[in-house]
Amino acid sequence: MLAFSGPAYLVSVGYMDPGNWATDLGGGAEFGYRLLWVLVVANALAILLQTLSARLGIAAGRDLAQACRETYSRPVNIALWGLCEIAIAACDLAEILGAAIALNLLFHLPLLIGVLLMAGDTLLLLWLQRFGIRAIEAMALGLIAVIGISFAFELFLAHPDAAHLLTGLLPRVDSKSLYLAIAILGATVMPHNLYLHSALVQTRRIGSTVEEKRIACRYNFIDSAVALNAALLVNAAILVVAAAVFFRAGRIVTEIQQAHELLSPLMGSAAASGVFAIALLCSGQSSTLTGTMAGQIVMEGFLDLRVRPWLRRLATRSLAIIPAALVIWISGPKATYHLIILSQVVLSAQLPFAVIPLIHFTSDRQRMGEFANPRWLRLLAWCAAAFIVALNVWLLFQSLQDLAGNSEQARRWMWLVAAPLSTALLAFLAWITFQPLLARRVIRRSARMAAAAAIPLTPLPTPQYRRILVTLDHSERDPLALSHGAALARAHGAQLFLLHVEEGVTSQVYGVLASTAEEQSGQQYLNMLVSRLQDDSIAVETAIRHSSNPSREIIRYAKEMRADLVVMGAHGHHIVKDLIFGNTIDPVRHGLNIPVLVVQESKAK
Repeated sequence: MLAFSGPAYLVSVGYMDPGNWATDLGGGAEFGYRLLWVLVVANALAILLQTLSARLGIAAGRDLAQACRETYSRPVNIALWGLCEIAIAACDLAEILGAAIALNLLFHLPLLIGVLLMAGDTLLLLWLQRFGIRAIEAMALGLIAVIGISFAFELFLAHPDAAHLLTGLLPRVDSKSLYLAIAILGATVMPHNLYLHSALVQTRRIGSTVEEKRIACRYNFIDSAVALNAALLVNAAILVVAAAVFFRAGRIVTEIQQAHELLSPLMGSAAASGVFAIALLCSGQSSTLTGTMAGQIVMEGFLDLRVRPWLRRLATRSLAIIPAALVIWISGPKATYHLIILSQVVLSAQLPFAVIPLIHFTSDRQRMGEFANPRWLRLLAWCAAAFIVALNVWLLFQSLQDLAGNSEQARRWMWLVAAPLSTALLAFLAWITFQPLLARRVIRRSARMAAAAAIPLTPLPTPQYRRILVTLDHSERDPLALSHGAALARAHGAQLFLLHVEEGVTSQVYGVLASTAEEQSGQQYLNMLVSRLQDDSIAVETAIRHSSNPSREIIRYAKEMRADLVVMGAHGHHIVKDLIFGNTIDPVRHGLNIPVLVVQESKAK
């Protein structure tokens, strides 16, 4: 059990972020116990969908974004990626505002300044990753446990009405509570967590046999159930205590800062404010970590594009900081609470675009084999998707009706912008839903295997070298670099060393513990190259390293194996692209005192 535990706990951190706190606080204060059933249903949906996500990663060896890239056309993938990025930015918005509110409670820092300071915390988190993901997981979950235990004690002190508490489990929603109900759903079942979970489960050494995968699925289900039910207890405690304290007294909640008053009877006003602020800050920062990883995973999965982690994260954070700063500047600090609630509604609106492809993929026997969803699970999953879509469509039509009943300017805005955009999103959702049922999906051949088959090993005249290092990045540059390296090795009987540095997000965080399908595909790619080179009587060794800094690993490995020549393929980037994607060749040239042969395909004039 301990061998498989971890991914679900890291994912569950996102189920206890400031967005959850705001929706639970608002739901309990405004509607008492009436929305408790939404929390329970949303948590059941989360367990179901996160389990399907884990099964996809375990059985198919792909995360959800990679599965989309292999199945859908590029325009569809770009649209799905854009929608997922909106969800990540919306989640980031709640985390920024939560952290700014925490700084305000702790140091009386103005909210606007706190929001602007949050632009730099993402760099701090990326720096902290060097201490290991286990230490960060333990720190985040330990700090969140402080507020969970505090609310558990407060739950007993608040003396909630048991009869009304039970009636809160009866499903009921109307037009007044619909908005908050959907916000609670979006705060609980986050779309980007589905992409994240399907990638994180691959960091465990699962095994390749059916029985090994079946064991992994079983223990990941237990891991998800325990972690998400723990998150449910924290969220339910916040909602119930808010109902017992605020709703019973008829108090209206307008700021998330008011939640610290829930802890005042337990700790006193000053201590309650401090504990709440620290826990709020910690929950926001721990959720930021999962958001950072999810952002890298969806970009790599959908677009097969890798940029420097700090630049990718800074871009996402900027998209969240701008609206937060503008709202505070124009409407004042009290508007932050409503903005957090709105961000969770946005998350719910993006959820169907992740859930429906997930159900299609996990029900596909060609992709999943024996682990394809059985009929009862498919029925359950589609009912869950229909429930999510129905709530969002209801809110959409209600919002359009509200706009139509307002001023002439609002009606004009509705017909020119809101209605066409809503229609386009609904049409796209319908296409995502029914297209796989009408057309047979084609899983595209791995680009790595295609590149391996296309590598020519033509001889070239060479100087005298004995230990030649060739760096590979599993792209179209590999054939040229390997041809030069093989020619050099063949000419003078040199030994060839092949090095690939895995720089995906799971490799960056988990290092040698990472065992993703991408890494396994890379190992198969290297094995194929070794076989071809050995058939050509070339002595060859291979190595795979894990790092976010490929140049550092290349230098380290070159010194370890005492290379006297390094062969590298040039990507042809210039100043701007080097800033985005990173520059490997120059650091290697300056870090080694041996020749570095840089090869680049000439372009026809």
